[in-house]
Amino acid sequence: MFGYRVPAPDQAMLISGGRRGQGGAPFRVVTGHGKFVLPIFRKVRFLTLAMCESEVAETCVTRQGIALTVRAVIAFKVGNDTESVVNAGQRFLSEQDQMAVLTGRIFAGHLRSIIGSMTVEEIVTERQKLATEVLETSKTEMAKIGLIVDSLQIQSIDDGETGYIEAMSAPHKAAIQRQAQIAQAQATQASVEAQQEAARNQAEYTRQTAIVQAEYSAEVDRAQAHAAQAGPLAQAHAQQEVLAAQTELAQRAAQLRQQELVAEVVKPAEAEAERIRLLAMAEAERMKIQAEAAASHDRVALDRMLIDQLPQIVKEASAGLANANVNVLNGTDGLGEIAAGLVGQGLTILDSVRRNLGTPDGETANADKNGSSGTTNGHSGRVEIE
Repeated sequence: MFGYRVPAPDQAMLISGGRRGQGGAPFRVVTGHGKFVLPIFRKVRFLTLAMCESEVAETCVTRQGIALTVRAVIAFKVGNDTESVVNAGQRFLSEQDQMAVLTGRIFAGHLRSIIGSMTVEEIVTERQKLATEVLETSKTEMAKIGLIVDSLQIQSIDDGETGYIEAMSAPHKAAIQRQAQIAQAQATQASVEAQQEAARNQAEYTRQTAIVQAEYSAEVDRAQAHAAQAGPLAQAHAQQEVLAAQTELAQRAAQLRQQELVAEVVKPAEAEAERIRLLAMAEAERMKIQAEAAASHDRVALDRMLIDQLPQIVKEASAGLANANVNVLNGTDGLGEIAAGLVGQGLTILDSVRRNLGTPDGETANADKNGSSGTTNGHSGRVEIE
């Protein structure tokens, strides 16, 4: 639209003419939006708000009197507030490139001042401290011209040909080199050990592989041998089981036959033998009883017969006296004694027969015998037979 102007996002629009700006500034500041500007009566200029860069390469002398060449880079820009825009616009609007030149000179002066109060060792080892101190000392001065510094980077510090920094770094270099050599030696040793370990692992793996292969081959051979022997072994086991079954069957048949023989032969024979033994015992008992009865009967009969025959025996004995030469010394008493002797002899014979037959009556006969004898003590007569 005619007369309507809009600044870029990184620009500040400065409108001069007409009313004065804020704080008595000779122009009004517009940022972030457009503004209608009357042509001919108003004049519009633009001030960059973008980031700018300035390089500094300054020779500075340290507190030790050693000259150092310091190179630094400063990143800066115009502040976003209206006061900073007004301050920068009044100074750099016509020649905005001068902002970098002026900023470099300002920082060069502060670098010389701060480095002059430090030693080389502090500068080299504490670069961040150096940059911070330079920023702090230059902040107020930069704010007066409407600029703010975002960062300060010390790029290099060089002592020229004096060799101070190099000499200062020599022990560190030596230590670093020594550490590097040690690290290299350790790395080499570690590499060699790793190679040796890898070789050992490879050898062990090869050995284990060979062992596994040998075991596998042996297992295969055993399996094949077992498979080859399985048939004959199974047949042999089957035959052995058949023989065992046949043996057991034969043993059972023999036991059964033995039981049958016992039942058929031994038991009946034992029963018959027992029957015969019982019959024999019964017969023997019967015969014993009969014998005892017969013996008893015979003794009675014999006693009776002897008694019956006793007169005949005496008669025969007395008949034998008929032809004997008998001398009777005492007359009638002597004859009586002879008769009594004959009777006594007959009883003695009867008693002998009884003893021979086992007759218990022998004791009675003995008693009778003792009572009668060929010689009578009560008589004084004596008989002699020739």
